[in-house]
Amino acid sequence: MGDVLAFAEQRDGVVRGVTHEVVSAGAGLAQSLGGECHALAVGGDGLAEAVSGLGGAGAARVKVAAHGSLAGYAAEAYARIVADTARDGGYAAVLFPATAVGKDLAPRVAALLDVPLASDATEVSADGGAVVVKRPVYAGKAFARLRMEASPAVVSLRPNVFPVEERGAAGAVETVAVDVDPSSWGARVVEFRSAAAGSLDVSEASVVVAGGRGMKDPEHWTLLEALRDALGADVAALGASRAVVDAGWRPHGEQVGQTGKTVSPKLYVAVGISGAIQHLAGMRTSGTIVAVNKDPDAPIFGVADYGIVGDLFEVVPRLTDEVRALKSGA
Repeated sequence: MGDVLAFAEQRDGVVRGVTHEVVSAGAGLAQSLGGECHALAVGGDGLAEAVSGLGGAGAARVKVAAHGSLAGYAAEAYARIVADTARDGGYAAVLFPATAVGKDLAPRVAALLDVPLASDATEVSADGGAVVVKRPVYAGKAFARLRMEASPAVVSLRPNVFPVEERGAAGAVETVAVDVDPSSWGARVVEFRSAAAGSLDVSEASVVVAGGRGMKDPEHWTLLEALRDALGADVAALGASRAVVDAGWRPHGEQVGQTGKTVSPKLYVAVGISGAIQHLAGMRTSGTIVAVNKDPDAPIFGVADYGIVGDLFEVVPRLTDEVRALKSGA
């Protein structure tokens, strides 16, 4: 049997949306391997109720490792719990979301299991009992297809790439006994600084409106905020280039690129972004890319599906008005 273990990421006792993507992808992979997908949630007390709905995404079983000291992300403890569960369960694969937590946790687990890690995968499948992964390389200019010979195959999945399929698995919740000694931890997370209340994480949004140095001043971000709101603040998030973040115009949590967050939304709107290779590495796998830039030779147009050459201070307000009109049916 080729069972798959999917790490169920949560924050403050709330399951993150990307978890459903990982579980659904895990269920599809497990089916190909002739096994089941099991989800593993690690966190504070009361976690069992929060993860009880993961059966809908395909989790046949939901394992819960809960302890008061695990309410906040503790890398050493989380990694040991996931690795022990993977080893004891004889899983063929362990899947993580390629989020900030997943990117920190997955390599730790791979090291404890003494196996390689395939990170930021955009496809995962089975071939002859082995796990096969497709992932971008060379800053997204090409894709590599990897055959994972080691067991278990440890893979992190790029958010917003894998569709959530309603599978209606049992989702039976089981408690995993944990032996936690916080005094032995070498480090722990003491604080999360989140985006403004109600704002989506740029790595999980299905629409991203991103700005670069072409915005000229941080005060002009109201133009992008208006466009985001017109598209729908419940599905759209603001993003930024590294130059903008380095200048202190926008928070680091909005940075898209090789040294920021990797995003794959259905729609990516790049405003005043020239398209340096480091930025393209973080967004070129987006479904549809729209670029607004006054420089017709800007590299961003090389990856854009739709490009508008013009003054963003004229284009963006008109674009916002058109979106509002379309959504209102006017």
